[in-house]
Amino acid sequence: MEVAVVWFRKDLRTVDHRPLRRAVECGLPVVGVYVFDPADYQKTRYGFKKTERFRAAFIMESVRDLRRELNDLNIPLVVRFGDPGEVFDALQEKMRISRLFFHEEIGSEEQTAERAVRQVLTAKVTIDHGHNLYDPDDLPFEPYAVPDTFSQFRKRIEKDGALLRPPLKAPQPLGKKLNVEEGDLPSLQELGLEELKQPLRFRGGMTEGLKRLQHYLFESDQLRVYKETRNGMLEEDDSSKFSPWLAHGCLSPRMVMEEVQCYEAERVKNDSTYWLYFELLWRDYFHLVHRRYGDDLFQASGLRDRVPPWERNDEHEAAWMEGRTGYPLVDASMRELAATGFTSNRARQNVASFWTKNLGLDWRVGASWFESLLIDYDVASNYGNWLYQAGVGNDALQFRAFNVVKQAKDYDPDGAFLHHWLPELSRVKPPKLFAPYEMTDEDQQKAGIVIGKDYPKPIVPLFDSVEKQKVKFLKAMK
Repeated sequence: MEVAVVWFRKDLRTVDHRPLRRAVECGLPVVGVYVFDPADYQKTRYGFKKTERFRAAFIMESVRDLRRELNDLNIPLVVRFGDPGEVFDALQEKMRISRLFFHEEIGSEEQTAERAVRQVLTAKVTIDHGHNLYDPDDLPFEPYAVPDTFSQFRKRIEKDGALLRPPLKAPQPLGKKLNVEEGDLPSLQELGLEELKQPLRFRGGMTEGLKRLQHYLFESDQLRVYKETRNGMLEEDDSSKFSPWLAHGCLSPRMVMEEVQCYEAERVKNDSTYWLYFELLWRDYFHLVHRRYGDDLFQASGLRDRVPPWERNDEHEAAWMEGRTGYPLVDASMRELAATGFTSNRARQNVASFWTKNLGLDWRVGASWFESLLIDYDVASNYGNWLYQAGVGNDALQFRAFNVVKQAKDYDPDGAFLHHWLPELSRVKPPKLFAPYEMTDEDQQKAGIVIGKDYPKPIVPLFDSVEKQKVKFLKAMK
């Protein structure tokens, strides 16, 4: 029997999914396919997993939810573990795949898998855009000619205009579900990962993503103050937390924007509602930067023509990854990431700045660590942000460094975030909490802590390390 296959990858939803709609409308029986590729769970060249258990568990939950959603449409979801080319080669022995529909992926690894699949099939292939707020074909410039800075990009969008398409509805159910062997999802153990010690911080799937969208906008009414609270690091509703569902396509940016527009019509339209749109626009920008520069995103020189003197230092790298640098904001953020697979955007900027501007370490290792642990890992956003912080991306200012002590004072003034993740400092109050290495022996005795024993001394001096790296960086980039 001839069938139409929808290959799901980073688009784990049934709403605003053009490939799925095309498949349903083509008149053939429809089968969905999701492949757990072993290559995504192997060790990187840096010695840690490419995908750790947090993101893997979120993906599993998202695939289960997708299977339930597709079942309501009378469409089976075939799940396999293996090389995508080999999986599709085996599937076509059991069904005649005459049409293949999927969303475009611009990453080189994804395109390599795509070529392998197309080599084993004779099917007619249809590819659609599906990851952006603005469809690349609707931009007021060629997608491969994205402006050099985000400000230029935003101004072009807002001045010249771009069509903002509404999200597509889910297709109507098919009359009959095809009887195929759908297969079980692999366990974390089968993927070579440890089991979770606690429930996921965010539940995967379109169902949960829609719940979060409704909660943040309409139930908690937090969108009206998003701009004021978005840099908070402890409370769940300080920021939208939509990124896990956006990263895996459980929600599309247009689904989010449609609800924002409804909120603006029903509640309020202000700087905060604009700022959420602004953040969605950043996602589009990094996607277009990736499209334009391709694998340059992963080079030591980034988008520049010279390579800064990046270093490798096992001791410093381990201290950063394990949250024992001696700087509380860095340590709390890295411990949160290790324990949950998530940390706030404000925290990410600070720890990336510390890695590159205080420690002078190769930014690619830090970016790969984020790739391993983050639930909401998105290749373009992750590497685009790291390039930006490393000074080799889309930024007119070459050397930009965060003062991690001042940032802690500014964004965690009462120390709630630091105390939550650094219990050994629970009796140290602000302002001493932000720089505990400055405490006197008497201060330490009162707090019941010894710096260098109960909490580490700084692995580098805060200001001298920045000046040292700045001199080296600017000399190399002349």
